[in-house]
Amino acid sequence: MATKHADAGANATTPPVKSNKKLFLIIGLVIVLVLGGGVAFLMLNKKHADDGQSEAPAAHPAPVAKKAVDHNAPKTPPVYLPLDNMVVNLADEGGEKVAQVGIVFELSDAKSAESVKAYLPTIRSGVLILLSQRTSSELLSADGKQKLIDAILREASVPFGGDAEDQEEETSAKKKKKRRQVVEYPVTGVLFSSLVIQ
Repeated sequence: MATKHADAGANATTPPVKSNKKLFLIIGLVIVLVLGGGVAFLMLNKKHADDGQSEAPAAHPAPVAKKAVDHNAPKTPPVYLPLDNMVVNLADEGGEKVAQVGIVFELSDAKSAESVKAYLPTIRSGVLILLSQRTSSELLSADGKQKLIDAILREASVPFGGDAEDQEEETSAKKKKKRRQVVEYPVTGVLFSSLVIQ
């Protein structure tokens, strides 16, 4: 009888072998499901992040995010908006130098011409201030003309939410190679139709 109690006690402490196999099988399935769900979550999250960058609203309503270029689509001719000639005293010593400047804006599309025309007095005033801060030697050099074009382009973006500091941040961000949403303002280029210094 003592052996029956000893055998019964031994059987009670050792679990059946089949339950260990089921436990390992269940744990393995749970791990596979958790890993599969995590991978699926990351893939979907990445897809939504990529879609979110292209569909994120701009900080200001007037700028338009750049569209993907379809090289097979027929090209439309550029839209230009000429400004009246401007005459301004330059920042040379003595104040005797004067510049007569004709500027033409290149616009992103025909629709943007009306919005630019609405802000034209503000833009013209800013351009006149920029011109009055230049010297004749700056305007005669190619580098000085390019700097003026860049400054006028920034000034033309101000009524649409652009700002000189934003442009400088974009330049430094390009140097750091950070991904930022590119914003396109209605005025995409500045051309000189005349530039006379007397």
